[in-house]
Amino acid sequence: MANKHQDAKRVDEPTGTEFVGHEWDGIEELDTPMPRWWLWSYYACIVWGIVYVILYPAWPLVEKGTEGVLGWTSRGQLAEAVEAAQLERAPVLAALSEIPTEQLTEYPERMRQAISGGEAAFKVNCVQCHGAGAAGSIGYPNLNDDDWLWGGDLKAIEVTLQHGIRWDGSDQTRTSQMPAFGRDGILTREQITEVTSHILTLSGAEDVSPASLRGAELFEANCAVCHASNGTGLREFGAPNLADKIWLYGDKRSQIEGQIWAPQNGVMPGWQERLDPVTIKMLAAYVHSRGGGEAAPVGVSEPAPAEGASE
Repeated sequence: MANKHQDAKRVDEPTGTEFVGHEWDGIEELDTPMPRWWLWSYYACIVWGIVYVILYPAWPLVEKGTEGVLGWTSRGQLAEAVEAAQLERAPVLAALSEIPTEQLTEYPERMRQAISGGEAAFKVNCVQCHGAGAAGSIGYPNLNDDDWLWGGDLKAIEVTLQHGIRWDGSDQTRTSQMPAFGRDGILTREQITEVTSHILTLSGAEDVSPASLRGAELFEANCAVCHASNGTGLREFGAPNLADKIWLYGDKRSQIEGQIWAPQNGVMPGWQERLDPVTIKMLAAYVHSRGGGEAAPVGVSEPAPAEGASE
């Protein structure tokens, strides 16, 4: 049998390599050996894989994976990096904690550091509502303008960040409530249309008309107590300025009428339970720096928390 098997072997004459006996449409396969360098690379990879499984986390188990004899984990490496970053930032954070928020602008270098840290915190916590550039959208305030419901100085912004707006988690939250003039039957649909006409004349969006003049009387009787007779708003009530062409819920006539008929009242969370005081201070500095921050409290008597805050 052995001699018969050897006799059956065929060798490719040009290469001296045996045929394996497979044939496809007249094409035969040679039993060409793998290159020695490839074999050694293959064996080395097997050895490396075994060593890796022993040294590092590798196999997932029911409750956790194998830990590896070195005890290294990517989470541990991340924790070390975070700890190192915190140690590096510690002196800056300690210095910022010692400076009263309202005095930050007196320390330009610390203010710059606070703005930088606040920008990072903003990207993590605030962009979901206010957008990456802090420009907001319908229902979410634009933090780049100079329009503030509760005040735009550093301390005022900080208070809003701490306690939020209409936030159930804080009894010091900023709160304002606009009546639903249409839904609750205070004004008729026609009267709301007339009030809207008057409001649009306050910012010059429309010309004075008979309807707007009738709306002016209705506005004085129903709206001026919060928005002031000239429509510029009163911060003690968190009432917006209606004469500056800046609209939180849209500037179309239908949107303004809808807000008078059944107003939307947005909610902003208070962050004092989620973020540390220095991070909130840095966030206040960042928002203040966006282009509309005020130098000092304007027209606000000190209510329960403090001066009014951001939009």
